Amino acid sequence: MSQPALLSESNLSALPPVFADWFAARGWQPHPHQLQMLRAAEAGESALLIAPTGGGKTLAGFLPSLVDLAGGQHTGLHTLYISPLKALAVDIHRNLTRPIEEMGLAIPCETRTGDTPQSKRQRQRRRPPAILMTTPESLALLLSYYDAPQVFAGLKCVVIDELHALAGTKRGDLLALGLARLQTLSPGCRRVGLSATVHDPDWLAAWLSPTADPTGVRRILGRDGAEPVVEILTTKEYLPWSGRMGMHAVAEVYEKIKTAGTTLVFVNTRAQAELVFQELWRLNDDGLAIALHHGSLAVEQRRKVEAAMAAGRLRAVVATSSLDLGIDWAAVDLVVQVGAPKGSARLLQRIGRANHQLDQPSRALLVPANRFEVLECRAALEAVAARSLDGDPPRPGGLDVLSQHILGTACAGPFAADDLYREITRAYPYKSLTRKDFDRTLDFVATGGYALKTYERYRRLGLDAHGLYRVAHIAHVKRYRMNVGTIVEAPVLKIRMRNGRVLGEVEEYFVNGLVPGDTFFFAGQLLCFEGMRDNTVLVSRGKGGEPRVPVYAGGRLPLSTHLAERVRGILENPERWHDLPPAVAEWLRLQRWRSVLPDTAGLLVETFPRGEKEFLVAYCFEGRNAHQTLGMLLTRRMERAGLSPLGFVATDYVIAVWSLKPAEDMAALFDQDMLGDDLEEWMAESSMLRRTFRKVAVIAGLIEARSPGQEKSGRQVTFNADLIYDVLRRHEPDHILLQATRADAAGGLTDIGRLAEMLKRVQGRIEHRRLEKISPLAVPVLLDIGREQVYGSGLDELLDEGAQALIEEATEGMDVGVGQAELPL
Repeated sequence: MSQPALLSESNLSALPPVFADWFAARGWQPHPHQLQMLRAAEAGESALLIAPTGGGKTLAGFLPSLVDLAGGQHTGLHTLYISPLKALAVDIHRNLTRPIEEMGLAIPCETRTGDTPQSKRQRQRRRPPAILMTTPESLALLLSYYDAPQVFAGLKCVVIDELHALAGTKRGDLLALGLARLQTLSPGCRRVGLSATVHDPDWLAAWLSPTADPTGVRRILGRDGAEPVVEILTTKEYLPWSGRMGMHAVAEVYEKIKTAGTTLVFVNTRAQAELVFQELWRLNDDGLAIALHHGSLAVEQRRKVEAAMAAGRLRAVVATSSLDLGIDWAAVDLVVQVGAPKGSARLLQRIGRANHQLDQPSRALLVPANRFEVLECRAALEAVAARSLDGDPPRPGGLDVLSQHILGTACAGPFAADDLYREITRAYPYKSLTRKDFDRTLDFVATGGYALKTYERYRRLGLDAHGLYRVAHIAHVKRYRMNVGTIVEAPVLKIRMRNGRVLGEVEEYFVNGLVPGDTFFFAGQLLCFEGMRDNTVLVSRGKGGEPRVPVYAGGRLPLSTHLAERVRGILENPERWHDLPPAVAEWLRLQRWRSVLPDTAGLLVETFPRGEKEFLVAYCFEGRNAHQTLGMLLTRRMERAGLSPLGFVATDYVIAVWSLKPAEDMAALFDQDMLGDDLEEWMAESSMLRRTFRKVAVIAGLIEARSPGQEKSGRQVTFNADLIYDVLRRHEPDHILLQATRADAAGGLTDIGRLAEMLKRVQGRIEHRRLEKISPLAVPVLLDIGREQVYGSGLDELLDEGAQALIEEATEGMDVGVGQAELPL
């Protein structure tokens, strides 16, 4: 709860004496936005506060509640604080307890997460604290108990921190439904949203509103803080053409850590976190305290790192998005982002982890992993300077989440369908939910739907004599509470040392590829796989070998549309190249000499022969997910055209397809009609839809990952999901879970909406360049073909010994000085 120190008598006079004295004792003044939050509360209005990190957002969110509670008139639960992270709820509790104690206020505040002991959770229902800090999943659980009306009857305020991280996600859908339920239980309850990075304030205000109407929420803006000081590392090493890990620059990152007080080193994936940490540790001749933090580590290990960071005992932490959000570490004075940030809002969020003082600039260093990432980092810097944030457009709430909520509501007691429909449509993500879709979802929860209604286990609700829906059996209540939430990870297994210590979790498919004696990096250690016992991975300390690194499904975010547009703008305008690193500026000049550069409006497609194959490279810049879908569709079209496609590779920036015969008719190949029958046929055959259905089925409660007395293996869950998927496709193809599956696939893994926009934009604007050989801009994507992971110092090199020849081929005839010194790629 950072607060600048400037005393103002007029501002202090707006506070009750005990609060004014507390501010004055520290030489502080309340910010204008903190006082505006007080006025909104006095008027009984919900409020959305958008303020930069270090501006006292959290205190502003709690201040009205503290002032109200200081009067001593309220009993029971007054304020519910909801955080997207358990660690953030714990951190806020620690920071809020301090001023409460210092002012001598008798205001009990507690946390409630999955880590809270059962006895404490039971006591919290009987005697709720005045302020309870929790997560969306724990709120859903609380609402599923019969005594929820009594627990929440006196609720006055709900504070949602880091609102932008929840709205628009399935966790946000679950929370929105929970908020609608709370509004029924406590109609006068206000809502408060806190956020530092907002790309669409109107949408966020509508999401927060109790009526889904943005006009019902007061918007409060905090003043801007000091402009961040952000630099892009111009490496002294050779800048790779390809690769994603940025290992070439870790030594330079280490030098930055040595000169800073405390540094947060952000990376984009858990595998990258393990490798960067290992390399930093190898270089750590100074014995600096450097730690590792990511979501697969054991919770005890993560809490130790967080506590050591808060106490100022660490010089650096290598972290993933597990530390993206508002944990208050004022001592952090440098943020390093290794690898391109993929979005301007994400970058701004991470930069905000440094300093936490409004009037002092945050310092950040971007470390691009390859040449294309230099352009992306430059685009992100320009977007941050322009305060131009990216974000996904609003999407309807998921029917799988709605199914879970309906069952949770029934767990708390009987309900009338008409009443529940009215309540649900007050939640913004479901404001346009039709009665037909609601009734179909309700029927699925009650009976399983047409194809499954003959099975007893899928009949979860029944109608009583009064026309109210009730849970059919207590077993469904137990299953619901064991599986509540929307975070469906890939099947994971615990990693346990010989001494019994649990290090964390890895995905099952990674372990399936190990044999005893194999070594791998995890939790910052080199481990040796010994075998499996009771669904647990047994390991010991490793001693060499060729270590692997667990790679986690879904860990990589695609390039945002907003940054993609800016990257294309840099490419088409040579006047913006003057301050690019020399190697990158030369690379672009060589491309202009050999071919042309992509522009902002159209699509550049290059074709050229190499070896016995024909290559097609399209510079779409629509992100890896959209490019993967495009690759599947292009190869189907090329197969029908007799071009004998052999494969494709997609990056965030381009897609390359290779075949036995050259493609010539680009207008036909990239026609919008590929999103018709071609897409339907591919999606029907794709294993991706099966994977998506598995997640949807788990969220909807059709399949339980955990049952009383047992936890199913990943294979069991997948087998059950595949059986049900086939039954529904055959007998009820319009089942709401298949509908939810297609919607998820379209918006997530396939990114069909983005692909459709691109195909529409480039119609009539496709520039086809037939080349005699590969162009410089195509080199990075071809280096990704057939890549195998290499660990340690060779991580970003290709095993292909012909890689240097590929670069020399692209630059043949140009005076560029590509010599043996440039062999690393």
